[in-house]
Amino acid sequence: MDYSDLIEKLLNGNSRAVARLITLVENDIKAAENIVKAIYSHTGNAYILGITGSPGSGKSTFISTITKLFAEQGKKIGIICVDPTSPITGGAILGDRIRMKDNFSLKNVFIRSMANRGQLGGLARATEDAVKILDAFGCDIIIVETVGVGQSEVDIFKSAHTVVVLLVPGSGDDIQAIKAGIMEITDIFVVNKMDLAGSDKKIADVMQMLELRMNYKYESENHEENNMLNLKWTPEIIKVNSITGENFEPLLELINKHRKFLKDSGVSVIYQKNRIKSETLQILKHKISQKVEGLIHSNPTIDEYLRLVMDKSLDPYSMANLIIKLLGIE
Repeated sequence: MDYSDLIEKLLNGNSRAVARLITLVENDIKAAENIVKAIYSHTGNAYILGITGSPGSGKSTFISTITKLFAEQGKKIGIICVDPTSPITGGAILGDRIRMKDNFSLKNVFIRSMANRGQLGGLARATEDAVKILDAFGCDIIIVETVGVGQSEVDIFKSAHTVVVLLVPGSGDDIQAIKAGIMEITDIFVVNKMDLAGSDKKIADVMQMLELRMNYKYESENHEENNMLNLKWTPEIIKVNSITGENFEPLLELINKHRKFLKDSGVSVIYQKNRIKSETLQILKHKISQKVEGLIHSNPTIDEYLRLVMDKSLDPYSMANLIIKLLGIE
């Protein structure tokens, strides 16, 4: 299929082309490959803001409020909401788009829900490609919202320049999630619903957790990376009210502060390199997996290997090594 017409419309600012291209990359890996090849030289200009938080933390209202502020600054904004997958259709349950309906009328705001299709990490398979499409579309800010908080949510680290985690007063679940490992990827903690009792205690709890993080040291085989990444961005904490908009201006200042830190320290270059490595690895895994599956279903030699494993004459690891030899990638 020729995507040149859609891509030309995308680059000329046609939002219908954006929607169509995202649908294609979400449902067809081959289409995704061809589309990304065509638009890649037009990417790299958007700032990606990752937002996550446990259910009930007010992510949708928070995103609605911060989007309005970005729009008032004249920014073009793309929003990707990674929704839970419908158990029947496999498609996204569009709760976030419903809750952010106030933003539909805003000029220069594009909102898209995507299904996570049961994947770990809370990000849909095609989210990174959708981000590239919005980037090529000319978005200044791209917001990626994930489906909750937990160990698997660290995948957002690979897609975002700045990671914001929403917490709410009175809930211990989000603190447990931080303990599970999300601490290492968070740049700004936001205590939402600051009008509720317990907001100051939640800030104190996070500060206590941050003291433990200060002992964490990034380790890489590359000494230059170690020096840069251990310059240490100390995560900021702020409380806001998403309904009234209270404290959102200081929050935007913190986001800009982190953005400046990434640029001035050189850390953004390392992050970009690591994101490319990670994305390329995922693509390789997918391509190799497809080749292996094709081989297993079509090569009669595999049946012989299976028989040997069933007879205990061969073990699964040895069978895997033999398949690698068949693929010629040893």
